[in-house]
Amino acid sequence: MSSWGSGQRPITIAILAMGGEGGGVLADWIVAVGEQAGHHAQNTSVAGVAQRTGATVYYVELYPPGHARTDNTRSEPVLSLFPTPGEVDVVIASELMEAGRAIQRGFSTPDRTTLIASTNRVYSMDERLALGDGRVDSNTLLEAAHLGSRRFIGADFMDLALRSGSVISASLFGALAGSATLPFERSAFEDAIRASGKGVGASLAAFASGFDAAQQPAPQPLRTPAPTGNGPVPVAIGLRRPIDPAEEAAAAAQARREQLAISDPASLVGPALRRHAARVADHFPAPARSMLLHGVVRTATYQGPAYADSYLDRVARVAAFDTADEAARLTTEAARHIALWMCYQDTIQVALQKIRRRRLDGVRAEAKAAPGQLLNVREYLHPQLEEIADTLPAGLGRRVARSTWFAQLVGKLTHNGMVVNTTGLVGFTALWAIAMFRPLRPRSLRFVREQEAIDAWLDQLLAAAATDVELAREIVGCQRVLKGYGATHQHGRESFTTLLEQADALLGRDDAAATLARLREAALADEDGATLRRACAELAAPTALASPAR
Repeated sequence: MSSWGSGQRPITIAILAMGGEGGGVLADWIVAVGEQAGHHAQNTSVAGVAQRTGATVYYVELYPPGHARTDNTRSEPVLSLFPTPGEVDVVIASELMEAGRAIQRGFSTPDRTTLIASTNRVYSMDERLALGDGRVDSNTLLEAAHLGSRRFIGADFMDLALRSGSVISASLFGALAGSATLPFERSAFEDAIRASGKGVGASLAAFASGFDAAQQPAPQPLRTPAPTGNGPVPVAIGLRRPIDPAEEAAAAAQARREQLAISDPASLVGPALRRHAARVADHFPAPARSMLLHGVVRTATYQGPAYADSYLDRVARVAAFDTADEAARLTTEAARHIALWMCYQDTIQVALQKIRRRRLDGVRAEAKAAPGQLLNVREYLHPQLEEIADTLPAGLGRRVARSTWFAQLVGKLTHNGMVVNTTGLVGFTALWAIAMFRPLRPRSLRFVREQEAIDAWLDQLLAAAATDVELAREIVGCQRVLKGYGATHQHGRESFTTLLEQADALLGRDDAAATLARLREAALADEDGATLRRACAELAAPTALASPAR
């Protein structure tokens, strides 16, 4: 790296931050520090795409003083407007994925760049939209951060900022100062914060936390020991870092709840569900009790204690085939997926979730609204004909779903979507009224259809369990493809139907469970089912059918 004191080149800094994280403020602070020290400074920004598909890139160049030209040419340097791959001295990323993007784009390089990145994750749209688990492995990103930089400084700077009541820009600014990559004293950085005049106390506290974090070793990726044989080395999810006392306490509390689920299930539920807890303790294997209690609470909250009885009846049918498995894996998975399916998302459930006090309190806390400060929450809704018909009584819902004029009316009223103010009288009352249809849900078209589908699914997996418990477990897992609403839900249902058809065809094959698991992953690979169709076509090829039967 060229010496910054030689005056031959500027100090180059790229900041990758998302909206609301103070990336512009961070860039302004850096400029203020440089100008106070006599440097020529320039700050530009290139806006990213909304909805977390890319961060805004703020770019700062600082040219050292005392190197004016004496040959009648311009005395001020011409600074670049954009970062050049391979020519960036410091990269600051507000999130681990953005650090990966910086490396991918060539901003961070092992021969030059000091990479300062927060290890927290804010999942991108691609990760969120994936039908399966679309999250990028944090260890892969962390490993790239070490390999793709000359020096890596990493910590959860978001958490440090929140603990100080500030935003991440302040803790990242502290990390920049603590890295000693810029030729300025700590006091110069702190003076820039004071000069801003806004939230000085909280910003200085976050700055100090970030400064101290920069002195600690960067977290390393967690990897499990290599297995025997020639298999790949598995990667554990997580970061190697000091144990947070609060996280340790939460883990201990969870362990106590798991133990109570085995020894005293009734202590984990309210009085109205004590009867259900006693049934779980008396009639279900111990390893599955914690999941069952979660399912009881979920189904009872969704539709009442009688619905929780129906839930336990369904799981009990599956548990009869799990007697030889000490881990009760089939029962545990069935308890999870039956509860998820029984508590499907309809308009009643969505309305109820949106007006919950806990949800509104969470929005207030996230927005950092002061006590007594007014807060408006606006929902952007796009109701479809199917969702309306599904909420109506079964007979009426079927007629409405077939009605051309009603479909046209709904399209005309909602084609641009709707904005509902949850915190306003009209908006809250409308959502409350929809939520109050909960007692009528068992008569709705969607409820009738879902209960029939659940029972048919259970019949199929129980028939498979009689001869192949592993295949039955994979049939349980096929419920994962049923998610979303509208077109997404329709595609999921089509894929689900295909998977169950394949499960019937696979019954009796030695590789039935493994093959169905592979097909399920194919179904989760995309929304339109193209990958699943290709996988099914390959399975139907003559070479695939040559697998020996039992």
